[in-house]
Amino acid sequence: MKTLLQINASLFSSQGQSSLLANRFVAAWQADHTEGQVIVRDLASDPVPHLDGQRFSALISQADSRTPEQQAVVDFSDNLINELKSADILVLGLPLYNFGVPSVLKAYIDHIARAGSTFSYTATGPVGLLSGKKALIFATRGGKYAGTAMDTQTDYVRGFLAFIGITDVEFVYAEGLAMGEEGKQSALVQAHDKIAELNLALAA
Repeated sequence: MKTLLQINASLFSSQGQSSLLANRFVAAWQADHTEGQVIVRDLASDPVPHLDGQRFSALISQADSRTPEQQAVVDFSDNLINELKSADILVLGLPLYNFGVPSVLKAYIDHIARAGSTFSYTATGPVGLLSGKKALIFATRGGKYAGTAMDTQTDYVRGFLAFIGITDVEFVYAEGLAMGEEGKQSALVQAHDKIAELNLALAA
């Protein structure tokens, strides 16, 4: 039985454009994988706390010296990591806010990037521990940035996923959503067509 983890990073929860694209893909995937399991983590309705000194100290503390408060932080992080470990497919709804990833997504990343859990240090450098997964990123933007220096998201997300071992990564872009209704609809139709292609490929 395959498991899909959907992460929505839009401030508008399930109604954000990136979430709607992710939802469209997931609904089609479920129709083709009726035995599959879908886990949804919505970072707007259930946000991950931003990392501060206390939380960081808890995450790097030794198990036998943790306070109850530190253990609660570690348990929270472990739950996020276990969701990700259980998934065969990661689906991320990714809006662009002020030329970067949403801060709630950065907070999520800060809680799953843990040595010994999602990556390990070796004599030749860090090695990701979450190989064998596929990631699909549904990236929505008001302007057009893909392939330009203004697109800070693509390399960052792809690089982080590779750092933890996920190298099979595909982006679906819907850009120019704030540049007029005609351009918006055209971009969404193209994204919908790409979603159909992805589901056909995964169903094969």
